[in-house]
Amino acid sequence: MNPGKFYNTLILVLLFLCTLNYAQNTNEKLVLNEDPAKGTEWGYYPGEGLESKVNPPAFTWRPQEGIIKWEIECSSGSDTKSIYYSINNLEFNVHCPSHTFTPGTYTWHYRGTDANGNKTNWSVARTFTIPKSAVEMPLPTREELMSRIPKTHPRLFMRPEMLEQMKQDAQGKYKDKYDKLVEQCEALLKNPPPTAEPQKYPDTMKRYGYDWTVLWWGNRVYTIKALDAAATLAFTHLLGAKEEYGALAKKILLDCAKWDPNGSTDYRYNDEAGMPYTYYFSRAYTFAYDLLTEEERQLCRNVAQIRGKKMYEHLCPRQLWNSYVSHNARAWHFLGEMAIAFMGEVEGAEDWLWFAMNVTFTEYPVWSDDDGGWHEGFSYWHSYLGRFRFWTYAVRSAMDINLYKKPYFKDAAGYYAMYMMPPGRDLAEFGDGSVRIKETNIVPLFGEGTFLREQSVNSVPLMSRLAAESGNGYWQWYVDQMGGSVEDPGYLGFTQPLPEKPKPIEPVSLPTSHLFKGIGVAALNSNILNAANDVQILFKSSPMGTQSHGIESNNTFALWTLGQRMLIRTGHYYMYGSPHHADWVWDTKSQNNITVNGKGQVKHSPFSKGEITAFKTTQYIDAVTGEAGDAYRIEKDGVEQKLLNRYTRTILFVKPELVIVYDRLNAKQPSTFEYHLHAMNKFDIGGQQSIKALAGDVVCDINMLTPVNLKLEQTDQYDPNPWEQIKERDWHLTATTDTLSSTEFVTLYRLHKTSQLVPGKAELKKGNGGYTLTADISDGKVIALLPLNNESVLSTNGLESKGEIIIQLRNKNNEVVETLNVDK
Repeated sequence: MNPGKFYNTLILVLLFLCTLNYAQNTNEKLVLNEDPAKGTEWGYYPGEGLESKVNPPAFTWRPQEGIIKWEIECSSGSDTKSIYYSINNLEFNVHCPSHTFTPGTYTWHYRGTDANGNKTNWSVARTFTIPKSAVEMPLPTREELMSRIPKTHPRLFMRPEMLEQMKQDAQGKYKDKYDKLVEQCEALLKNPPPTAEPQKYPDTMKRYGYDWTVLWWGNRVYTIKALDAAATLAFTHLLGAKEEYGALAKKILLDCAKWDPNGSTDYRYNDEAGMPYTYYFSRAYTFAYDLLTEEERQLCRNVAQIRGKKMYEHLCPRQLWNSYVSHNARAWHFLGEMAIAFMGEVEGAEDWLWFAMNVTFTEYPVWSDDDGGWHEGFSYWHSYLGRFRFWTYAVRSAMDINLYKKPYFKDAAGYYAMYMMPPGRDLAEFGDGSVRIKETNIVPLFGEGTFLREQSVNSVPLMSRLAAESGNGYWQWYVDQMGGSVEDPGYLGFTQPLPEKPKPIEPVSLPTSHLFKGIGVAALNSNILNAANDVQILFKSSPMGTQSHGIESNNTFALWTLGQRMLIRTGHYYMYGSPHHADWVWDTKSQNNITVNGKGQVKHSPFSKGEITAFKTTQYIDAVTGEAGDAYRIEKDGVEQKLLNRYTRTILFVKPELVIVYDRLNAKQPSTFEYHLHAMNKFDIGGQQSIKALAGDVVCDINMLTPVNLKLEQTDQYDPNPWEQIKERDWHLTATTDTLSSTEFVTLYRLHKTSQLVPGKAELKKGNGGYTLTADISDGKVIALLPLNNESVLSTNGLESKGEIIIQLRNKNNEVVETLNVDK
């Protein structure tokens, strides 16, 4: 055969096969991945049956590899026939419409398109409602948003057309603020911050060791000092102050612009330095813009292009679905600031801003829902939202959008501080960083020589803003108890003064206790007016699990009494993920909780979930129940095994004197159960029904009524201990059962001043269906029916239960004050 003809024939055959394969591929059905959200994934919204608190709703769904465009259809009514709203060619797996919907019932679905134009099947339809009360918050179109941003500078926290009025205000109504800015600038002229590029980690340096930690955080502090100084100097110069301020601002900015964008302050190398570099550099640039030559501006733009692109590629589209990553969940709005500052000057800035606005409108805040709260705890709540304030200011000034209209900020956020940290509270409890003490902060966190105690007063700057923006009088009352409203410092306070504060309202008409259901935390208080008069039980059983900085195991509780830490969450947070942090602080044994055969819940995981199944609060009695059985899992021979069928913990709080904790556990196989309690001081142990915990002038009498024959041990050592520089220790009590298939713990905690005598009599009787408890208190007695399960029948003293926990309070005359059915 002629070789030429052979090769020609072969080529034709190959072309035919390729064409056939392409035709087959293009005719293949493109199947939509509709797996439920799990782990750190955000989820499908609006979900089936949801009542949207915003109008229009924010739509989110699972992204899918190979899909490059999306489309949505939203129909009025309960099916997909009458299309009310539709849009296609969406680049993200999220969408917020640019106009409001008519209140009513809607059904939506979505589908995707690949690069070849193939479409998936439509998703399952989800029906939701928009009430008339929903807050109107449409997201303007991309084109509209970009058109609102000033074309000249300054354009962060202010607009160019505002400058002349601000100059007048600097000599008029804001003269005091201006004088403080000048004072700062004079200090900077005398002692300018260093601007040499920070050091990278030496190859010989042990990661997460003490020296590494000092350099890691030190580079953050160093970066902020330099670039915030530049921003302050440049802004003050804008108001008509000394030329020397502008000259120094320019020098610092350009010195920092010469730092290697892939070096020690690179976002991917050290994000704690890279994130503040991003936003402080952007502020300094926009405030100093008119002082820069075109060549100098281009130098800054080149820096922004490299740093911004790297952040964007890391965050987008990741943050729109894998949302529960702590640093990512704040980095995106720092990128948003850079986008505004360099809009129209740096390639990609429009994309960065559009991404940031989609995050803002479709998922923020990620660590809570509209009930309020913050999964990562009080420390991260005021820290992260404190920095989110920067973004609210930037968005309002650049695009005329008020983010404080979001239901979380308008209706809920401030109650987290009020209920978790009543006025005068010294130290928080739940979440990383909430119980910092001086020894823990051997690496300074907020500047050299400083350390942070998480006190209620730390929330005042954020709460001042939340109260003023929302008009919430209760939140303003909270602020006023700790010295009154506080303006932002420096240029933020000058450009973004607080709105008129609302009239404070003392929260005497509010319940003293609150459930933050979305994060699975209940705060039971006897008094939210003053921490010194409050008995508080914090309880967690969370659908968000133990991920990120919300590390407490499910069914953990902590107890504060009259301003004293009584039964506590233990350990030290000086370096995230250090051996002590990972193997003690994250572990169930470090908390007031229960382990099984020495094993706790899955540590530090979104899959270690609990649930608060009941919550009641009244004037006299609070009750909360959590289920955490599924969180106890171990891996054996490569297979995950559950340890428990159930672990149900109910806390009954007869205010303010008596706490009853009722635990029901059922194991997969015979096991020992270890009941852990922790205190600041050594426990006084006279047997399992005579244990005392002391804190200051307050005592907690602990009576472990059942099971009997518990083995009691206590130690003041952690396992493992922290860095040797940290000498502080707590005390850890463990009460261990015999080997059992199931057990119940009934434990009483009586709270009082050391000088106060309180009744100690209590009687627990076990029947076929569970327990009946009678306990004396100062003003009467308490009767409780504690069933074993939902089918148990119990009765005593005229009370009857069919599987429900019932508690009754009687006065000294045996008259019924209150009866509470926890499970109805």
